[in-house]
Amino acid sequence: MDPCRKLCKLTVEAIGRFRMIGEGDRVLVGLSGGKDSFALLHVLHELRRRAPVRFEVIAATFDPGFPEFNLEGIRAYCRERNWEHHTVSLPIAQILEEKRFTGAPCVLCSRLRRGKLSGLAAELGCGKLALGQHFDDIAASFLMSLCRGQGLSTMGPNVATHEGNLRVIRPFVLAPEALIREAVSVWELPRAGICQYESQLEEGDRVFFRKLVDELAERIPNLRSNFCSSLGRIEAEHLLDPRYLFQSEQQGNEP
Repeated sequence: MDPCRKLCKLTVEAIGRFRMIGEGDRVLVGLSGGKDSFALLHVLHELRRRAPVRFEVIAATFDPGFPEFNLEGIRAYCRERNWEHHTVSLPIAQILEEKRFTGAPCVLCSRLRRGKLSGLAAELGCGKLALGQHFDDIAASFLMSLCRGQGLSTMGPNVATHEGNLRVIRPFVLAPEALIREAVSVWELPRAGICQYESQLEEGDRVFFRKLVDELAERIPNLRSNFCSSLGRIEAEHLLDPRYLFQSEQQGNEP
């Protein structure tokens, strides 16, 4: 199957399974300028034309103020396709310096970016914020949480936020990164530019666990599909949370 068609099919499956988009929704798509977010925007615009429900798609780019960030290229790409596009900005390097932030810069940047996009969503009347994380991101996030003692969790496909009625959705939750890479090869996408903290990110947990997923996939056949199946089938009584240990016995004793 053509990679673009396959990506659309998996996206439709994810949207339906996790009830991501409904009639009359206004969906704000976080367009970072990377391949994943551009692919998501392309796919959602295609689905919007063919879907049995009516919904709107609006793109938004967070400008971190880096000299290398290609905001004009991203704007021009959206303009050529008549895609509605908005921009929110913050001088990330200046903020990090003022706060004397010593942790991984992506932690604070992600928090600030999400806040700005959430504010824009409210301003535009959007109830959904769509992000381009794919299944490899989901798997890596789960392993990070597991190994760092943060519980059995990952980036959910349809998550409520603290910002009013806004929900964060991830329509590529079932799509592997390799498929997205194949799909975008047919589009001439502009370069987003390089994050000035890229060298620090290469040494971070997320990159490490993404590489670990690739290494595991070389050894274990169908790793990604098996991983996806397991994340959707939680055997709570066989974990170490005491709240669930005797749940089935208690339910069996109920009149």
